Amino acid sequence: MFDSIDDQMRKDAKDASSAKERLMVWVGVAIISVVLFGGLYLSVRSA
Repeated sequence: MFDSIDDQMRKDAKDASSAKERLMVWVGVAIISVVLFGGLYLSVRSA
């Protein structure tokens, strides 16, 4: 009869963005993470 709050939040989140938009966000996060941690690694290694 009624959806739980978790079900409603999942439905709202799914309707808010497309699969392509979610993929682009995850790709962006992955690129930023690699650049950030790579820079940290190289700075510590060169010191």
